[in-house]
This record gives sequence, C-alpha cells and structure tokens, in this order.
Amino acid sequence: MGNFIYHMVPQEMIGNMLIPLNSLKQAYPHLYEKYSMKYYNHPERANLLKRQVPKLNCLWNDVLHFLPIHPYSIYETITSLGIEPKANLQFYKIPIQNLKFNYNAMYLYSKENYRGPSEEINQDEIRIIDIDDYKEITELPLATIEYYRTEKEQGSDFGLFPFIPHLLSHGEVAIQGVEIIQWNKP
Repeated sequence: MGNFIYHMVPQEMIGNMLIPLNSLKQAYPHLYEKYSMKYYNHPERANLLKRQVPKLNCLWNDVLHFLPIHPYSIYETITSLGIEPKANLQFYKIPIQNLKFNYNAMYLYSKENYRGPSEEINQDEIRIIDIDDYKEITELPLATIEYYRTEKEQGSDFGLFPFIPHLLSHGEVAIQGVEIIQWNKP
C-alpha cells in the first residue's frame, strides 16, 4: 500500500489544482460563495472561518483538509451501524508526494481536546510533519465510531469526519492524473 491522502471531489471544479477556500475568494468568487455556505448551516460553524491554525500560522480555510485514511473505512463503519449514507461520494486518492512543496501538519482532532468550532485549536493537536515520514492510518478512532453510534441513536444529522485526524496543507495541491475512487468500494 502506498501513502495517500484523500479529498472529496468537489461538485464543481476548475483546473487541476485543489485550492484552499480562502484562495478561491479572489480566483473564483462564485466557488468561494458556494463552498463557504456549509459554514453557515450551524450557529457555531461560521466561527471556523476566523479560526487560527496553530503552528501553521494561518486561518482554517487557508489550508486544504485531507483524510489520512481510505474513505471506504468510513463508509464501511457507517453502514455496519445501520446508517445509510450517500453511496456515490467520490474522493481524490492523492500521493503524499503531491504535498512536497507545501507546509503540512497533522491535526489530531482528538475528542479529549476538541471544544467545538467556536474554540481555538489546542496547539498540542497540531503536529508539523515531514511528508517523507507520513503513514496512512488504517483504523478509525474509537471516538469516531462512538460518535456515529450516538448520533444514529439520537436521529441527528451528523458530520462524516469527526475525531478523524486531518492532514492540513498550506498551499495548492496538483490533482492532474490522480485516481478518483468511490468511497463505497475498497
């Protein structure tokens, strides 16, 4: 198995580079407007637009957010709990080397230190990484599985990626020629 990161394929994409949301604001204002809307679906989520990322010294939306785990692991866990997610989600399967010119960090996103979207990120949750040392994770954190179970029992709408570490990359990332995968297929 190689070392990959994963990013959901946007509904509307221009060019062959993934660009952080805040960079879209000037380059493609209509895309910025479309993709920033998700931050207004919860009263506290809009605060993410102003959230600082410690150690990277930038805002939350100045970086690209990647999963360090194959999306099928998430799909398989959700469906094993009796939850019926969208089956047709697509992800870019990006070689980690595509991030070699960026400043990269792992956001640990631990349940113990997470205080909600309105709160600052604990700097211990951010680890600057050298992509040559990166290893894809193979199992979901137990806190993520418990979150899915609890939200299902409560009948709530919920996020797909809580308490899963995220690789944050400050810069653009080339996607030309990368594989596009379906999350419902191993």
